[in-house]
Amino acid sequence: MRVEHEFGAFYDAHSRVLILGSIPSPKSREQGFYYGHPRNRFWMVLADLLEEPMPDTVEARKAFLLRHHIALWDVLDSCEIRGADDASIKEPVANDMNLILKAADIQAVFTTGAKATSLYKKLCFPVCGVESIGLPSTSPANCGCSYERLKDEYRQIISYL
Repeated sequence: MRVEHEFGAFYDAHSRVLILGSIPSPKSREQGFYYGHPRNRFWMVLADLLEEPMPDTVEARKAFLLRHHIALWDVLDSCEIRGADDASIKEPVANDMNLILKAADIQAVFTTGAKATSLYKKLCFPVCGVESIGLPSTSPANCGCSYERLKDEYRQIISYL
């Protein structure tokens, strides 16, 4: 099935870190915001690292991101994909990272998951020239990655905020 990104990048001029997934999952598209699957550990990890309660609504998540100068987007604008299976991605079309990179003071770009990292390197880096730092996926499909390991890996973000 061909999936088009249904909501835009989330950032403001004060954003310092850009975190990129591959493309929104069906649950995220249903919610209209990033990392929307209830078992995705993204929000819990960031909340723990930034010593705040976990934001549990889209509005609370947006306020959390703005407070901490974090921008969210996805590497892809569209692709063919089966459900939320990144391994099934075909015919990817990248987002233009320069939209955010020219509008905000981004100090580091992070990609979440191996597929987002490889797609960024192939499709985005040649256009924008900004390297990304790969992080493990927080998806429930990445159950082999412990919560403690996720926190250790995501801790890198803090030094750029």
